[in-house]
Amino acid sequence: MPVYHIVLFRLKQSATQASINAFTEKARAMAGQVPGLLKIDIGSPLPITAARSKGFDMGVVAILEKPTDIEVYAKHPAHLA
Repeated sequence: MPVYHIVLFRLKQSATQASINAFTEKARAMAGQVPGLLKIDIGSPLPITAARSKGFDMGVVAILEKPTDIEVYAKHPAHLA
């Protein structure tokens, strides 16, 4: 059964679109590098739900094959970067 690892971010006001794009590219590239990581999706709240976002600007959903893959993912050099 897949494991869904969800992380929410509040971006610093100083975050540029270029730095957000670079983060997004690096994160998506992990799906081909980290064993057990099947897919990673990143995005900001939809306009219709932005009022309920509680200040979070971005969410990441990592889909892993099994629970033990979380430890591999957490320690992998691509994730630490």
